Amino acid sequence: MLASSVLAATALAACGSSSSAAARQQGCTAVAAVLSDGPDPGADPAGYAEAQVLPLHQLELTDTNLRDVVDKLASAYQAYASNGGRSLADRVASEEKVLNAICPGAAP
Repeated sequence: MLASSVLAATALAACGSSSSAAARQQGCTAVAAVLSDGPDPGADPAGYAEAQVLPLHQLELTDTNLRDVVDKLASAYQAYASNGGRSLADRVASEEKVLNAICPGAAP
């Protein structure tokens, strides 16, 4: 629980300061909360990916850029959970990197 609180606080602090900062901060917090819950990504990558897809799709994100990034990440998780494989793992890592550029520390 402490780790998810720290992760959420980090995401809040780093999510930007433009006019849409509040929406992005809320979105970053919500995404970090989803990704900090569930199985350990290192212990069961496919189970972790599968556990994240529905919660990520259910997030109500008003920041359209963040929504696009989260949708791509959820799609990458879904593909990985369904098929596995190195290329899909690389796609997941790439999408997590994009998310972390917007919300540092949100993705594992």
